[in-house]
Amino acid sequence: MPENLPDLSIDATRVAANALAEDGFVDLTTAVSVRQPVNGEATIEARTPCVVSGLVYAETTARAAGCTVIWAVREGDAVQPGDLGRIRGDLATILRAERPVLNILQRACGIATATRQYVRALEGTRCQVLHTRKTAPGLRFLDVAAVVAGGGVIHRLDLAHTVMVKDNHWRALAREGRSLAEALNAARARGAVACQVEVETEGQVIEAARAGADRLLIDNQTPPIVAAWSAMARALSPLIAIEATGGITLANARAFAEAGADFISVGALTHSVMAADISLELA
Repeated sequence: MPENLPDLSIDATRVAANALAEDGFVDLTTAVSVRQPVNGEATIEARTPCVVSGLVYAETTARAAGCTVIWAVREGDAVQPGDLGRIRGDLATILRAERPVLNILQRACGIATATRQYVRALEGTRCQVLHTRKTAPGLRFLDVAAVVAGGGVIHRLDLAHTVMVKDNHWRALAREGRSLAEALNAARARGAVACQVEVETEGQVIEAARAGADRLLIDNQTPPIVAAWSAMARALSPLIAIEATGGITLANARAFAEAGADFISVGALTHSVMAADISLELA
């Protein structure tokens, strides 16, 4: 069961305040360059094709700096080079907003664009693209919203709602002499919305399926092994979902989907972002 993103406007307000605070209480360069108040306007431009994301965060940051933004695009649009929108305000406020607004858009559009590439690689299969928790500290909702804009779906947003038993959790259970089934039952008793288990051996596949895991994360295996372990797990638990994770690239993503994975999770979407080429040009 996926979790939902919160109200992004609330998170955007927090991110905007932090982004502007990082630049200090005064823009000294602008203060000595722009001596008189003057209204200005600038175009926000994509210099290369991209998928649009981060609009709420960028607009909230611009407003916090004292500007307004009129967008020519919508979240999730696939665009060619050209105008994304226009930012208006006092020239000094535009110059103060420029870098934080661009940082947000470049990151979010880069994530959305990469995600869309994976989504297209999986077209015709039932497999969906997931993010991971390998997001920039303080920017998780921005990052995840960008994955969604690119056509991906929400995975685990935090540690409080979905259980994910990984290798070190397996070791901790073994040290205490407790079974996986005990842990999953305890999780559900505490309100876990889903119980997911990472598996690295056939024995773990069998134990996780018998323990009632909702999803298996098959980690760092080849597509043929994913196919074999998926069949093994579904024979024991027909409704169990399969997620392939670790070492997945655009080149091999479809092979994992065709091997039976319901999901692929790709940490590189958010931990190795290729920023979109976006600029702000004064009129």
